[in-house]
Amino acid sequence: MTAVAIPARDAMISEPTLGAAKLAEYARLKHRRKIRERLIKAALLLAACVSVLTTLGIVYILLKESLDFFSHVPLWDFLTDRQWTPLFDDAHFGIMVLLSGTISSSLVALLIALPLGTTIAIYLCEFAGHKTREVMKPLLELLSGVPTIIYGYFALLFVTPMIQKIYPALPGFNVLSAGIVMGIMIIPYVSSLAEDAMRAVPMSLREGSYALGATRYQTAVRVVVPAALSGIAAAYILGISRAVGETMILAVAAGMQPNLTLNPLEPAATVTSYIVQVALGDLPHGSVGYQTIFAAGLMLMLLTLFFNLVGYWMRRQFREAY
Repeated sequence: MTAVAIPARDAMISEPTLGAAKLAEYARLKHRRKIRERLIKAALLLAACVSVLTTLGIVYILLKESLDFFSHVPLWDFLTDRQWTPLFDDAHFGIMVLLSGTISSSLVALLIALPLGTTIAIYLCEFAGHKTREVMKPLLELLSGVPTIIYGYFALLFVTPMIQKIYPALPGFNVLSAGIVMGIMIIPYVSSLAEDAMRAVPMSLREGSYALGATRYQTAVRVVVPAALSGIAAAYILGISRAVGETMILAVAAGMQPNLTLNPLEPAATVTSYIVQVALGDLPHGSVGYQTIFAAGLMLMLLTLFFNLVGYWMRRQFREAY
């Protein structure tokens, strides 16, 4: 068998050439990966900017139209007038009339949603078995998928007649029935977030409580709930914001009658129901009556912002560090 000798010069050239090709291929792959990462980063940044730009656009529109409105209506009259008749010849622009209806309906809803939502969250997190939780939680969250217009007719045609059997003087349109149904609608938001916050509490805290002789109920109420208080507060703030911004239930069942009262047994108009009433009307664009919806929307946004700031403060105040 004859051996073939490879010239030393060819061997010295082939090895470095092969190494340089591998390095060039690696450099191309690395460059492509960097380009893909930059494109993904840009897409994620764009997605994040969409929400910010949307918020800024909403604020700009509200401020622009509201400033035009306040050039015709003094701010002091807007805040202190006790009547809201912007569509009449003798126009009055007292936003407190609408805010009173918003506050009264929200209070009724929260008196239903917060206790029931917290109780349901404690039960699902600490007492319910796995199968029970897997069945009840999806069924509970189905409530948030029901259209609000259906809730409105449910309040008008079912809840109001039931309450009238106990209190016959209750008018057909009232804040009480609308607030009760709003509270039922908000329960899934409160219970779901509150349960997630409770399930995030470390098991070591529960085990320590059991080791000290505490019962299951004592552990849930005195250990788990205080440890999850920041998350529960966030759930409450979401429920409050949802109640303040609700529209169709109040438009159908509360009557849309501007009435300066906190009595839930009377009909009332809210900020959102008034916006719906005017937005569907025939008022000319740019008129003072049309611009009232932007001033009312700005007040509603400031009210929601206030609740969100309170919720942020509560989360920082009660956040537990583990």
